Amino acid sequence: MKSFKEVFNNIFLYKEPQDTYEFSLPESGNESNSNTNTKNISPDDEGNTKQNIYKALSVNIDYIRVKYNTLINSDIKLREFKLNIKGKEYNAMLLFIDGMIDSESINNFILRPLMSKYNTPSQNPSVVTNNITVRRVKKFNLEDYIYDTLVPQNTMEKVNTFEDAFSSVNIGDCALFVDTLPIAFTIDVKGYESRSVSEPKNEIVVRGSQESFVEKLRTNTSMLRRLISNENLIIENASAGKVSKTKIAICYMKDIANNDLVAEVKYRINNLNVDTIISSGQLEQLIQDDSSLPFPQIIATERPDKATNHMLEGRVVVIVDGSPYCLIMPGVFIDFLSSPEDVNLKFQYANLLKIIRIFAFAITLFLPGIYVAITNYHTELLPTELLFTIAAARNTVPFPVIFEILLMEFSFELIREAGLRVPTPIGPTIRNSWCINTSEKHL
Repeated sequence: MKSFKEVFNNIFLYKEPQDTYEFSLPESGNESNSNTNTKNISPDDEGNTKQNIYKALSVNIDYIRVKYNTLINSDIKLREFKLNIKGKEYNAMLLFIDGMIDSESINNFILRPLMSKYNTPSQNPSVVTNNITVRRVKKFNLEDYIYDTLVPQNTMEKVNTFEDAFSSVNIGDCALFVDTLPIAFTIDVKGYESRSVSEPKNEIVVRGSQESFVEKLRTNTSMLRRLISNENLIIENASAGKVSKTKIAICYMKDIANNDLVAEVKYRINNLNVDTIISSGQLEQLIQDDSSLPFPQIIATERPDKATNHMLEGRVVVIVDGSPYCLIMPGVFIDFLSSPEDVNLKFQYANLLKIIRIFAFAITLFLPGIYVAITNYHTELLPTELLFTIAAARNTVPFPVIFEILLMEFSFELIREAGLRVPTPIGPTIRNSWCINTSEKHL
């Protein structure tokens, strides 16, 4: 019995990751190589070490080939070319991921100006005083010249470490490495395919916006910017997941949201010790107050107008890249009984609908228990004719009432799962056949 319990616990129960592991690595005797490698490593703000970019382009290429496994990765592209400036050639290289960039942007706005043979810095300004021409000689700086003159792109940044360059490349940018420069230029050339804005699938309203969030982070933030044309709308960037490094946007109104609430949301997101976060549902389970409670504590919505209304009330909205749902926090009980269409209706009718939803919630929660209690223990509460009808219907049922109720709940869950998971051509057939059989049994 004890061995079975151990096997069950090892298979189904979650175990915290170990801090120490029982293995050892032999020490290397070559201390000179380790000293050389540590010279180009710098710690970041959190104490983690980051590899700095080398001045030699060949060393950078070798490092990138090892990190990205270019021998087996078919979509990692390294485009090497010559950069001609002031009659001198420099070796350069572009790093990007095929399928995530716009080829036209790279060809027309990066490679074409960089590979031009007429890249000559502007002449130094001259001043004539007393028939004497004085020319101000400015020292040529390759880094500034590329950044200020050569690349006509609106979003371009300088990075000093490989980790920062790889983070930009992984989300669809390209990185430019130039020989003799210990930095890289990250350029925004995103061009991957994404789903267009469509109607909401699960939160349908008659009067209201017919747009829903998509899987692209910047498209979702632009929807919020379009609905709230105010400079107090703050959208902060964050990331979660040590492996996935998923991009997250934290959105709130600066003059409305509570500063303590904003700080708490940012603290919980920035201190997640997990490897991967792919969807907003995973993030919701990790940052909520008590994950053991079965009740929702954070609102999830696919509607930009609903997220906007909650932000204007002082809530914080969190958008996860790759997920068409945003998280609204904190969530209170009445929020889950409200509809996005309530703001478009007169307050009398909207309040009436909320009261009806509250009654429906109470009936759904308590009706099975009330039915079991009355039919088994308090039959005197039923009218005589109704009692005879229930007794006649249950005369041929060989199960007790409680088992019948549990079986009914289980059947509804099975039908719901079948409607969601079964392929579309088969799902309606299964539901219709089940409904027909159920109605025939009742008749």
